Amino acid sequence: MNIILTTLNSKFIHSSLSIRYLKSYSEDMVPIELMEFTVNQNINYIVGEIYKKDPDIIGFSTYIWNREETLQICEILKIIKPELKIILGGPEVSFDGKNILRKHWFIDFIIYGEGEITFKELLKTLIDGKNDYREVNGIIYRQGDLVIQSLPRTLIKNLDSIPSPYKDVGDSFKHKIVYFESSRGCPFNCQFCLSSTIKGVRYFSLDRVKEDLDRLIEGQVKQVKFVDRTFNANKKYAIEIMDFIMEKDPKDINFHFEVTAHLLDRDMLDFIKKAKEGLFQFEIGVQSTNSKTIEAVGRTTDFNKLKKVCKEIKRNNNIHQHLDLIAGLPYEDYESFKKSFNDVYEIKPEKIQLGFLKLLKGSGLRKDKAKYNFKFLDKPPYEVLETDYISYEDMLRLKGIEDLVEKYYNEGYFKHSIEYIVNNEYETAFDFFEDILDYWEERKYHTISHSRNRLYQILLDFYGDKNFDNLIIFQELIKYDYIFNNNNPNIPRFLNRAEVNFIQRKKHTILKDERLLNSYLIQYKGRPTKEIVNKIHIENFKIDIEELIKKEYILESNMYRDRYILFDYRDGTLIRCKTYDITEFIQEE
Repeated sequence: MNIILTTLNSKFIHSSLSIRYLKSYSEDMVPIELMEFTVNQNINYIVGEIYKKDPDIIGFSTYIWNREETLQICEILKIIKPELKIILGGPEVSFDGKNILRKHWFIDFIIYGEGEITFKELLKTLIDGKNDYREVNGIIYRQGDLVIQSLPRTLIKNLDSIPSPYKDVGDSFKHKIVYFESSRGCPFNCQFCLSSTIKGVRYFSLDRVKEDLDRLIEGQVKQVKFVDRTFNANKKYAIEIMDFIMEKDPKDINFHFEVTAHLLDRDMLDFIKKAKEGLFQFEIGVQSTNSKTIEAVGRTTDFNKLKKVCKEIKRNNNIHQHLDLIAGLPYEDYESFKKSFNDVYEIKPEKIQLGFLKLLKGSGLRKDKAKYNFKFLDKPPYEVLETDYISYEDMLRLKGIEDLVEKYYNEGYFKHSIEYIVNNEYETAFDFFEDILDYWEERKYHTISHSRNRLYQILLDFYGDKNFDNLIIFQELIKYDYIFNNNNPNIPRFLNRAEVNFIQRKKHTILKDERLLNSYLIQYKGRPTKEIVNKIHIENFKIDIEELIKKEYILESNMYRDRYILFDYRDGTLIRCKTYDITEFIQEE
């Protein structure tokens, strides 16, 4: 019996947790092969690769991003190999499985709900050649012309009974993003999320979690992305996991957690302050700061506490924070979303993720679609187009703003330039993004892709075309942002530079200065200058740019003075570069 479990990941760098759970739970009974593809690969190629394996039974893990492609693949496979048994599972088929079977003749079984035990029992029934599936809970199947749904499967109480999917890591996850569970369920009841359909939280034992994390660290994965809906729901449990990771001190790996900020108390804040820069990444769901919206979606939050906590984490400069907003929620019109955005922007997280409401099957908001007059296409990804509160035109505008936030804010490459514009020329950050969106679309920039260098030039052109004051100041800030974030000797010509040849001639001499090495570059002391020179850049600025940044971009007359800044490039996630004012060393030369 040849059995394959497969899925279409959204990107090559991703890996599937679900099919590995199913394999680990059932492979004591029968060998199972895993095959992973991406949604970007050609469907005929995928079918061909599966067909070459000559499976008897194949299971697909199905999500909103791969459902349509998965169904096409299944239909082709069934046409060319009618005896093949095809099983679908996953959140995209768990809530309307009977309709899917009625509509798609080529699907034999759907597993709904938690799948490990169900998949194993179904496999055993198929391997034994039985045609009676009544005793297998958690499945939907055909019986003649009828579509039958068996009783629901009770949840697994002891999660440790699921064998580890990471026993033989080897090189299979090297430099990849690995999804990881330390718990299942969520203590909250957000109506846009499928976690609200399962009550309570179940945990893997700490010993099990540590053993698995140890294997992944040894396997040199790129990122461990915890899929726990609220990682810090149990403070003691969360701290012990993070403490274990900190003691392991892994290199070139970060760990991503979804946390609820208002649950981060003083003990937790003091603890995470000790984490090394870039080791942890927090995703924090704000969704909206409109109290009526928050109440309508059943969310539990305290934005004032969230804001205070996130700002403290920001000051520590060691944890990358992603704050999420969702457009299209009940009672959130365009102006309300603008306020939510500005509330979050004021925290200055590393990323502001603008999402758009998706009416997931099984979610509370989907059941209430008529109440809020949600208009959406009932096909994946089920994204809301319009509601009683926000028009399609406004949603389109937010899409444009989302794109520019991603380009100009989320990667941090324009940090000081954007802050200067917002602080000096606009009432709010959202006003700036609205204005640059108009500029962007008038010039049809949204119709083509742009290099990062081109984005710098467009921002500089925007500032000039708006006739804002102090163009020279902004030119210096753009130059500072570029050099800070790009260790590249080929600095674009549109950036105004001075004394380039002078600095180049003097650079080696400056880097040999013992006082400079002892003051700022102690880590390079004793190393040949030719090794240091590629990690260091020195640039002349016509203003005291570091003083301007310190004064929160408020220009003062004494800032108009030549400064020489040394850029020391790092490999950090949050700290890409260290800067030092070395004017005194240059002037002495």
